[in-house]
Amino acid sequence: MASKGYESAWSKSIPIRQQLKIMKRLMGYTRPYKRQFIGAIVAAALLAGMNVLLPFILQQFMDRYLANQSATVQILLLFAALYAFGTLVKAVFQFFQTFLFNMGAERGLEDARRQLFAKLHTLGMRYFDQTPAGSIVSRVTNDTMTFSDFWNVILAVIVGLFSVISSFAIMFAANPKIALMVAAFLPILLIVVWYYSTYSSKVYRHMREKLSELNTQLNESIEGIGIIQQFRQENRISQEFEATNEEYLDSRKAMIRVNSLLLSSVINLLYSFALIAVLWAFGLISMHSYVEAGLIYAFTTYTANFFNPMVNMMDNLSFLQDGVVAGSRIFRILDSQEYAPAQHPDAHALIQQGKIEFLHVSFAYDGKHDILHDISFVANPGETVALVGHTGSGKSSIINVMMRFYEFGEGQILIDDVDIRDYPMPELRKKLGLVLQDSFMFYGDISSNIRLFNDSITDEQVKQAAEFVQADR
Repeated sequence: MASKGYESAWSKSIPIRQQLKIMKRLMGYTRPYKRQFIGAIVAAALLAGMNVLLPFILQQFMDRYLANQSATVQILLLFAALYAFGTLVKAVFQFFQTFLFNMGAERGLEDARRQLFAKLHTLGMRYFDQTPAGSIVSRVTNDTMTFSDFWNVILAVIVGLFSVISSFAIMFAANPKIALMVAAFLPILLIVVWYYSTYSSKVYRHMREKLSELNTQLNESIEGIGIIQQFRQENRISQEFEATNEEYLDSRKAMIRVNSLLLSSVINLLYSFALIAVLWAFGLISMHSYVEAGLIYAFTTYTANFFNPMVNMMDNLSFLQDGVVAGSRIFRILDSQEYAPAQHPDAHALIQQGKIEFLHVSFAYDGKHDILHDISFVANPGETVALVGHTGSGKSSIINVMMRFYEFGEGQILIDDVDIRDYPMPELRKKLGLVLQDSFMFYGDISSNIRLFNDSITDEQVKQAAEFVQADR
């Protein structure tokens, strides 16, 4: 299991400046697929235009023909065809917006996962000792998936801006005073958005922290189920899981309360007030002049188009916070300097005899407290050397530094009187064998596990190896 000193990234608030840097790096994954994202933005702009055009078509029909009962069959068919064609074009723009954006997002996610997985292969064992396995798996799978949600927030903001600007522009062209009356609700709306983003981010961060703890507990409980059952710890583990699960439930309830109060309910309330103001204004105008019914219909539709994107944007604000925190977790791995021990740049030596010698070797897992201190011994070719000692005395640590899983602190390890760092890593892996106490099988059959993806190993060699370790029985 991982070190108890591990701290979830969700437990910390991220400064604004660092959030902006993370957002910039997240957007960097979209750069190779900018054509798809630009195409999605263009489709969103055209979609906003269609949302303005369709009510305008109905407005013209209502004011010019329906109001004075002058519509003919040909006029009806013409406007029906125009509206149907506009609806079809709108659906096409909606398709391209969704398709292009999702294609670009999925390819960006693939690149992020590939980069992250490759980075994990370069990290030293110390990193995996200090980080829970469940957290690492969550970063490669769940955290990268939140990138798509983050990009969705950006798209929702862009689409919302197109809708708000186009709706306000057409309202202002029709009646500037009433349009400004609708826009007067915008500052109130922005205050609600600011308060929601500030308060919900704290609740959301706490919720994700508890979810991360829940995933880590679940993963470690499944990995250690044999030990848990052996020492009859089922009740204690269940109680710990229930406590964390209850805390996660409480945080979810808090998030539900925030969303229920400040999301659609407040936006709909402001929209209702704006709609009342529009109808009241048109009512006053109608007392001394004629007001077209189509204009009132169009204004109410544009008012809805003005407010509806706000609901979508507020609904996605939590994903923005999610993406930033997930990005900080992933970039923490990508920026990690805890690399696996490195060989000398010009390492080219070859193992000939197999003499192994430790000269005054010291090693500490944490860099402070030595597990190995001034260890010296020689294992000559052909000799069998047994390391005997109590649990924790350093037997496995000697193997770990000899196999180059960890970098030792002081002293020297020699193979055939040559520094171990002068051998290329493939040479060490080829000539130094390791048999683990706890066997691990990759998915597949015994043959593929013996061959370990090395196609140069023949079936006869696989058979001989299986017979040698009695795996053929």
